[in-house]
Amino acid sequence: MTAAATTVHALIERQAREQPHAVYARATESEKHIAYGELARGCRRVSAVLRGLGMQPGDTVSVVMPNGLQTLRLLLGAMHGGFRVNPVNLLSQPEQMRYVLSHSDCRLVCVAPEWESRVRGMVEAFDRRVELIVVDPEGDALPGEEEAAADVPPPSPDAVALLMYTSGTTGNPKGVMLTQRNLAANAHAISEEHGLRPSDRVLAVLPLYHINAFTVTMLAPLAHGGSLAMPPKFSAGRFWEQATQTQCSWINVVPTMISYLLEGPKPPLAQTLSIRFCRSASAALPPEHLRAFEQMFGIGIVETMGLTETAAPSFSNPMDPAARKLGSVGRASGCMAGVVDAQLAAVPDGTTGELVIRGPNVMLGYYKNEEATRAGFTPDGWLRTGDLGHRDEEGFFFVTGRIKELIIKGGENIAPREIDEALLKHPAVLEAASVGVPDRHYGQEIGVCIVLREGCACTEEELREFAATALGRYKSPGHYRFVQDLPRGPSGKVQRLKLMPLFEA
Repeated sequence: MTAAATTVHALIERQAREQPHAVYARATESEKHIAYGELARGCRRVSAVLRGLGMQPGDTVSVVMPNGLQTLRLLLGAMHGGFRVNPVNLLSQPEQMRYVLSHSDCRLVCVAPEWESRVRGMVEAFDRRVELIVVDPEGDALPGEEEAAADVPPPSPDAVALLMYTSGTTGNPKGVMLTQRNLAANAHAISEEHGLRPSDRVLAVLPLYHINAFTVTMLAPLAHGGSLAMPPKFSAGRFWEQATQTQCSWINVVPTMISYLLEGPKPPLAQTLSIRFCRSASAALPPEHLRAFEQMFGIGIVETMGLTETAAPSFSNPMDPAARKLGSVGRASGCMAGVVDAQLAAVPDGTTGELVIRGPNVMLGYYKNEEATRAGFTPDGWLRTGDLGHRDEEGFFFVTGRIKELIIKGGENIAPREIDEALLKHPAVLEAASVGVPDRHYGQEIGVCIVLREGCACTEEELREFAATALGRYKSPGHYRFVQDLPRGPSGKVQRLKLMPLFEA
């Protein structure tokens, strides 16, 4: 058996040697595609353009672009050439985007035409020179790209390949440094975990500036020689048609997308038959939504979980439907995981604590932030996730919330997810998100924001009665707010702390 590739460069070159004419990526809206041999040649040309602009291996290239085959080629080409890529979240607030571009020390920004003026205004105010090139996400080449380009020495496995900023709910985002080795290790782990083969193709609906799409839909196919089909963006109305027309065998989504698909049109059976499984990641999937999806579409869901700091997935449920556990993020995948108490000591199975992770997928650290890096690891080198949960006797992990989002009412710890899932069982409730609201008597009271299903009506009093039965008096929310939607990060995670102002008197 061939040794596993330890760099993105090696992943690309291996597939180019072994199956140069096989398709790596194709567009859903046109006949455009990239074969593996063409990808490797294109990576050399992208690298040559970057060097021609004065970039040196190890320099940061920021990318402000939506999904597209050229975006894919640019990200891979930069890493192939030894540069570090910084995909910028297009949903960021302007001040947050300005901070990321400034803090990343990028020397070049590749920007889609519609973002040019905004980004140019940001970088012109910096005290360093930043080159800016305009790139069409669906174009055939970068500006200045030439047909022939020599290969350069491959990057070291320990070189930083990706600088991706976390979408923090408070304070400035932190820049996560992931090495070539981190990314290659997780590409192999994902492929192995899901039993993926060269014949497998994934529908790539998540944005490439998010770690899930970057690792799972862009890099994992490079490990098993599979492929991806890329729409311009997610569309619940066109999703199944796009998956069918491009012969996808699996789909990779986040819980928000699952809720939209449940509300959207039901496709003909023929449009779902070829799909072997649906992979759900990045945020907790309510059991009610999982059951409804599997019943409506006849496709099994594999729940997984990971962080930007672990190059996406660190936990996965098994592929065998009978072995999966509803509500669990699965077992450790491609790494080791455990649970510790507030003193960072390991706790017995079944005891709630903080999840910790160790393995080849764990980040190098936070860029220019030694304090956060030190705080992010235990003294013996385990990554602290900030997630609360427990492990059962069979090694399955259950996540109940974020430590900073835990509701502490009268000294009792209450996981927001427990409240959310109880209220989601009400037929009129589409989404629910609970938070701890300051309270004079209890320290914190439970507040919940509710999104109702379209065409459904429900009063606060009805929900209070429902919650009292489902949760008991003590855990029933004291405050209700009806909202149109919930604030989310790029991964689909609800940003609970942003709901707090709604409960201020």
